[in-house]
Amino acid sequence: MNRLSLYELSANYLEALDFLTDPESDLPIESVNDTLEALGGELEDKAINVAKFFRNMEATADAIKTAEANMAKRRKALENRVQWLKNYIKGNMEVCGISNIECPHFKLSIQKNPAIVNVLDEDAIPAQFKEAIISWKIDKAAIKDAIKSGSVVPGTELISGTRLSVK
Repeated sequence: MNRLSLYELSANYLEALDFLTDPESDLPIESVNDTLEALGGELEDKAINVAKFFRNMEATADAIKTAEANMAKRRKALENRVQWLKNYIKGNMEVCGISNIECPHFKLSIQKNPAIVNVLDEDAIPAQFKEAIISWKIDKAAIKDAIKSGSVVPGTELISGTRLSVK
């Protein structure tokens, strides 16, 4: 059996439609309807099968997304536990005045971190140490509302597309 792709079926349907609806054609209307119905049926069957296939892919993608979220939660819990254990050892070493612990597998030591700036009052900091940050974001919802109400917004246009709805 010769299986055609959805694209080929669509092209055949359009080609048949053009040929069969040619005003100079002397084909009976029943032949036109029968041919278009047969091609349309094939196209619908193929579209249904393709939709079933992508629905299965969507389900697999959702399962992967859920697994990723679960793994991220588990990773975060492990990272938090590791940090708690590091703080636990560090705190106990500091309380006991121990700065080094060695074993055959690793060495634990208390070390000083590099100095960092702690800002207590931003207003008191001289201007020479401040950077101006200018940022803007295009408000597409406001532009859409303006265009819909009849305004012209240079550099924009309102476009509408189509989508496949699967219910």
